[in-house]
Amino acid sequence: MHSNNKHNKSYDFERLIQANPGLIPFVFKNDFETNTIDFFLAEAVYQLNKALLILDYGLTDYQLPKGYLCPPIPGRADYLHHLNDLISPKSEPVKGLDIGVGANAIYPILGAKLYKWNMVGTDINRESVEIAKNNINVNPSLIDLVEIRLQENPAHIFTGIIKPSEYYHFTICNPPFHTSKEDALKGTQRKLKNLDLDKKTALNFGGQSHELWCNGGEALFIKRMIKESNTFSKQVGWFTTLVSKASNLPKLTKQLQKLGVTYQIIDMAQGQKKSRILAWKFPN
Repeated sequence: MHSNNKHNKSYDFERLIQANPGLIPFVFKNDFETNTIDFFLAEAVYQLNKALLILDYGLTDYQLPKGYLCPPIPGRADYLHHLNDLISPKSEPVKGLDIGVGANAIYPILGAKLYKWNMVGTDINRESVEIAKNNINVNPSLIDLVEIRLQENPAHIFTGIIKPSEYYHFTICNPPFHTSKEDALKGTQRKLKNLDLDKKTALNFGGQSHELWCNGGEALFIKRMIKESNTFSKQVGWFTTLVSKASNLPKLTKQLQKLGVTYQIIDMAQGQKKSRILAWKFPN
C-alpha cells in the first residue's frame, strides 16, 4: 500500500472494539493466534469499517443498512493517497467529484478527513443518496466539506452533475465491475474456489445491483466515462477511475490515445489483490 496509508500495519482490534462494540461478535483468533474477522461476512466488514471511521477518522457515527456495499477502507484510502500525489503541487482548496458514491460515501468521507478536500458525491440511486446524506449530516466535521447529489439521468455520468461554473481538480470512480447478477455470483464462486472455501453465506455479499453490475460491465462504463469527459475537459483537472481487470486496459488506453489526452496507469496492491488507477487529463 501507499507509504502514507495509516492501514499499513495490522488492525488493533482492542482499540477498534472500544470505538465500536458492535465489532465484538465478529472478532476471533486465527490459526496464528492473531485477532481477525471473517472478511466474507458483510456485517463483519461493516462493523470493522464503522470502527475504523470512528477511531482513525474521527466520525461521530456511521450507519449502513444491510444489503449495501461496504468496501474495505484501506484500499479506498490508498486510491486517495495516490490521487493526492497525482494532483500535487496545489495551492488552492481542492475539490473532487466521486462518481457512484453509493450509500457508503467512503471516498468523500476519506477525502474530507485525510486531506480536507471539498467533495461532491453522486449516484443514480435515490435511496443510496439519502443514506449517504444522512451519514454526512450526523457528522458535523463533514457537513461543510461533503455534498451528495442525485444523478437524475442514468444515461449520463458528468452531465447534469457538473455545473457550468464548477471546476474539479479530479474525479474518482469505482465502476460497477460485473455485467449482471449472474456474472457477479460466478465471480464470487470462482474466488471462493481459488481460496479453497465453501461458504454459501459468502454469496450473500453486500451491494445493490447498481453498485455491482451494469450493462457491459466495467469496460463499457469506463468507455462511456472517457467519451463524456471530453465535454468537461476545461472543468476537470484529472479524470480517474479504478480498473479492476487489467485486460480492459488496452481498449481503454486506445480510446484515450484517440482523444489526444495525457494519461497514466497507477498500480495498486493490497495483499494479493491488485488493481490500478487509470487517470487522464486534457491539454490546457
